[in-house]
Amino acid sequence: MIEELVAYARETFGWDEDVVVAQGPRGALGQIWRLEVGPARYALKEIFAEPPSEAFIEVEQAFAGRATAAGVRLPTSHPDRAGRHLLRTPGGAWLRLYDWVELRPVELTAPGTPGELGALLARLHRCAPPMAAEAGGEPPAPWFHRAPDPREWTRLCASGATWAARLADRLSTLPELCAAITPPDPAELVVCHRDLHPENVLAGPSGALVVVDWDNVGPATPGRELAQALFDWFCDGPGADLDAMRGMYDAYVRDGGPGRVSRPADFSMLLSTRLNFLLVQARVALDLQAEARHREWAEREIDEGLRILPTPGLLADVLELTRDRPGG
Repeated sequence: MIEELVAYARETFGWDEDVVVAQGPRGALGQIWRLEVGPARYALKEIFAEPPSEAFIEVEQAFAGRATAAGVRLPTSHPDRAGRHLLRTPGGAWLRLYDWVELRPVELTAPGTPGELGALLARLHRCAPPMAAEAGGEPPAPWFHRAPDPREWTRLCASGATWAARLADRLSTLPELCAAITPPDPAELVVCHRDLHPENVLAGPSGALVVVDWDNVGPATPGRELAQALFDWFCDGPGADLDAMRGMYDAYVRDGGPGRVSRPADFSMLLSTRLNFLLVQARVALDLQAEARHREWAEREIDEGLRILPTPGLLADVLELTRDRPGG
């Protein structure tokens, strides 16, 4: 299939040189292919999910421009010769083209990492304009503030899947977790990246942080995105690196970040996205019609999702930490 994608890209972008292809990273929404076109290097993204709308791309590009002006590093999105950032192949695949940047995971244990992450998030939030609705005018997506129907978990636990027993063990904490989830205040909504986990914030050749995968840009409150980022970066399982969280939070406040984590509702985005993502991956894993590569990837994501789902006690510990910090 990649040969067809590359052939279409060559025609659409007008490349005369030979194209050398290598497989890059993949995520929940797409596969990245590394293209060498003469001296140029590109990242061709094959989109698995529903493609973004033109309205979304307009919002994303505007926010990316603001972020770049604020000093945030990110790969440039390239339009084709007709000015389109989103392409559809004759076979029905959706593609986007970006600059390829040599990236590596951020060293979480490096002393300066929490501060750099906090400063980066503050920079993104300071340049974010208000945004009370999704790019197409719809209300803010419930993915970010509504938990799945509890009956969904009961059905999954009865599926007989290898992970069903582990899911059942976590059901006892779900009512308490879901009680914290509330819709956001429309007056506090701004444009946010909404997916700032360690696979989307990487180190570039100079070591500076680079933000990738802007496919989830949309309305959120800065405090909720901050709470989610604290857990995404410094909580990998039942425990958390509270010292690193403290360092990230302090740097965010010190650099003028407008968000604060001061009440259980501030964990709404963290909890709802993790629960919704877990549900979607469970459905894919059980879908016999899904491609094998997607089912295998979903199984790995379920294992991680169950491991990193926060406990009520851990949320309380982090809330106590943030309340005690300057500006808390």
